[in-house]
This record gives sequence, structure tokens and C-alpha cells, in this order.
Amino acid sequence: MKYPIGIQSFSTIIEDGYVYIDKTDAVYNLASTGCYYFLSRPRRFGKSLLLSTFEAYFKGVRELFDGLAISHLEKNWITYPVLRLDLNARDYKDESSLIAELNRHLETWEKLYGDEFRDRSVEERFLHVIRGAYEKTGQKVVVLIDEYEKPLLQTINNPNLRETYRSTLKSFYGCLKTCDEYIRFAFLTGVTRFGKISVFSDLNNLNDISLDDRYSDICGITDEELHRYLDSSIAALATKNGMSKEDCYARMRRDYDGYRFSINGKGMYNPFSVLRTLDRLQFGEYWFETGTPEFLVRRLQKTNYPLSDLTKQAVSTDNLSNLDVDDDNPLPLLFQSGYLTINDYNARFGTYTLRFPNREVNEGFTKYLYPFYIPKTRSRSNFSIMNFTEDVESGNAESFVKRLVAMFDDGDYQIVGNQEVYFQNTLYVFFKLLGFYVEVERHTSDGRMDALIQTPDYIYIIEIKVGQSAAIALQQIDDKQYAAPFATDHRRLFKIGLNFNPTTRTIDDWGIK
Repeated sequence: MKYPIGIQSFSTIIEDGYVYIDKTDAVYNLASTGCYYFLSRPRRFGKSLLLSTFEAYFKGVRELFDGLAISHLEKNWITYPVLRLDLNARDYKDESSLIAELNRHLETWEKLYGDEFRDRSVEERFLHVIRGAYEKTGQKVVVLIDEYEKPLLQTINNPNLRETYRSTLKSFYGCLKTCDEYIRFAFLTGVTRFGKISVFSDLNNLNDISLDDRYSDICGITDEELHRYLDSSIAALATKNGMSKEDCYARMRRDYDGYRFSINGKGMYNPFSVLRTLDRLQFGEYWFETGTPEFLVRRLQKTNYPLSDLTKQAVSTDNLSNLDVDDDNPLPLLFQSGYLTINDYNARFGTYTLRFPNREVNEGFTKYLYPFYIPKTRSRSNFSIMNFTEDVESGNAESFVKRLVAMFDDGDYQIVGNQEVYFQNTLYVFFKLLGFYVEVERHTSDGRMDALIQTPDYIYIIEIKVGQSAAIALQQIDDKQYAAPFATDHRRLFKIGLNFNPTTRTIDDWGIK
């Protein structure tokens, strides 16, 4: 079986015999019931392939769809002029980058539909290309735009350049409404939908289907599709890894399933990770191997966001579907980028809670956070991950605290934002990466623990102070009765007080009870 890894062309997949998960019923439904759509999905989730499918459909290439759902639905197969714009191929470094990319597409279209306006602005040329395509072919125009916001994402930390790009794109995309009488269908995709700096403010007829139950499975693979199209591949994967097929399906669900793009939508597998796993017959964190945008973590650090709150805080429907770059809340960006997904919905207040979709994302994201939060040790003499893990698992609290002290003593790092939250985040990432059950800011009847680590045999309650003393930290554990919930627990409990020196950025005082 051939897997279309990295192949985004519908015609190539069909003609060369690659596996294709049939989404053409949704293509037909969208094309026959509306005109203007927007879809947000994480990277590597099949957005480009979806647009390529629309392109083949609207070009009337009927033979590519033989045997697919749409072949029983569509009767006319009209050929329309298709303008497809892909903004994903360029690195947007300066003001000229975006104009150069738009020019590249415009020049191609103008060769087909007339270039008498080639000396005008890019938005004027786009308008005349749309009108020219309609006049030359006698059919209304189909416009497909992939990764519409790529220039804005790449300049998220450069407000001036981002505003230049926003202004250009706003005028360019505004042609879709100006040319409404010439347009048969328009579909735009991206990872995020920007709010206040939206390039869509003039496109009030744009239907955002990103959270629409009816199209929650338009990208990705459902469990039913995995069984229907890839059952023999799962069997081969199971054999290669010495597993039963049932256990293999369970592992696939644990590692790659769990995305939800609407509250009543189906659970979705990450298609890129699934296909890479089946191709290599080996489980891995394939989605993360393709790269994680650094601005995601920089945003977490800049806003000083407590990492343990990522799956606790509620977010409104409007905030979930619209990204405001000036907002300190990182949850909308993490959701739209695929690092968090819908967990639950509160209909009374119209709010969502989020969660990590699966093991791949949970563990992969933690590993990615590691170098941003954990001090870079200059030597390995005083610190060992293996020894640290053994100390925690064996109840050797004094030894693992000494190793923690050594890590900060020997580390090279820079604190961003609130120091106490920074140290909490550091402990959270570190213990979570080691596979321990860790909670930060756990609520009790009389306060909140800074950190709680639990193993099968031991419980560690950690209180952090900055510029005070370990004794004060330990006294707070006792005064607030943080250990009370574990009074009948059979495990041995340790109370640990840590004081960080804000000047030296080291643990200068610690104590254990």
C-alpha cells in the first residue's frame, strides 16, 4: 500500500495509486450549498489536499473521481476557471516578500486572462484577473487560498511588518467581495483566524466552518475511516511490533487520536502521524519532527502563563475561533495550532475547556518546552537525569533536592516574567518530562500547593519562595495543611521547602520534613 506522505496533489494521489481517504461527499455538500468558506486546521492536517480536491472538482476532471462518493452526487461536471493562491512557500522577511509572492501568482494568471493591468497595485490586478477569467471563459471563478495568514504568523513578534502585511492582504482579499458577481466559490484555509487585525473585516459573507459539527471530519482521519481504509496496514503494523491488532488499534488511538474540532464532532486522528507510522511500521512522534513554531513558546513565556493551567482555564467561543495577538491568553493559539483540543463545553456560559489530544502531543510538547524552561547545564558532573529519576522513585528526597540545586547552580538561563511562576513552570516541565504525576498550583481548602509530585510509593509537596527562606516555605505547608488530603494515604510523604535567590537565580536555601 502506498501512503501519500508529503503529497498534497489530489490528482497525483489518485493517478499514482496512493491511499485516499474519501472526503468528496463534504466537497460536494460545500460546493452545492454555499459560496464563501473559511477553515482553520493545524498544520499537516490535510488542508492543502482538500483545496487540491476542490480544484480538480471545479476544473471538471471527472475521471479522477470515479468510484468516490462525489461520482454518485454530481451530474453536471462544469469546468470553471480556478485561481489557487498558496502563501506557504515563502519566508516572509521584509516588506517586499509578500508583494513578490502575490506577483508570482498574478503573473501566472495574467498569462491566461489578460495582463493589461500588470502595472497596477496587486489588489487591482487581482480584481481584473477575476473579472477577466469570467469574461474569457463565460463561467464564474473559483478562488482557493491556502495558508492565507502565513505572512501574519511569521511576523507575529514584529508588529510593524505584520501591520504592513495585514494592510496588503486586507485589500487583496477584499476583492472577493468586490467581485462577488464573478465568483462561483471561494475557500480559504489557515492555521489561525486573526481577530482584531483580521484581514476578513470586509468579508462579512465568509462562512467559518472551523467549529461546525457538520464538517468536523473534513480533514484528518476518523476511527471508522482508519478501520475502513487502513485495516490491513494496521495488521502489518501489529505484526511488525509483536502486538495483537486490537492492541495496535488501542496504541494508535492513544498516540494519534483525540482531536475534536467541534463539541459534537467526531474524534480525529492526525493524518500525518498515522501515515508515517504505517509507512515505517514504527510508532513515533512524527508530527513534532516536522517542527514546532518557536513563537508559540515565546508567547507562553512572554505572558508568563502557568503551564499547569493550559487544561484548566475556560475560553469563550469567540476567543477560541479568533486570535488576538495583543491578548495574554495563549489558549486560542494553542488550540488553533493543534497543541490543545476541545475537552468539554459549558452551554450555559458558552465556554470551552481544552486538553492535549493524545500522547504524541502531550509528551512531544513537554519535550519541546524543556530547553525553554530548564537551565542549560554547563557540565554533567553534578546532574544526571537517570540518577534524579531513581532518587524520586526511591524516596531519596535529600539527594534529588541536591541534584535540583546543582542544576540551577550549574545552569545558564534567563528568567522571563514573574519569578515564582517561572520556577513553578520549570518544575512542572521537568517532572512531567520524567514521567511523574505532577500538579502545579493544586487547590486545597486553605490555599494552593506550588507543586505536588506523586509516585506509587511517595508523595512530594513542594513550596517555593523567592527571596525569603525554606523555613517560611515549610511553615506554609504546615499552616495551610497541604498534607491533610493524604492523611490516610499509605505512601510516605515529604514536605520540601525551596527558596530561590532572585539575584543569583539559584536555590540558596532548602529544607525537608
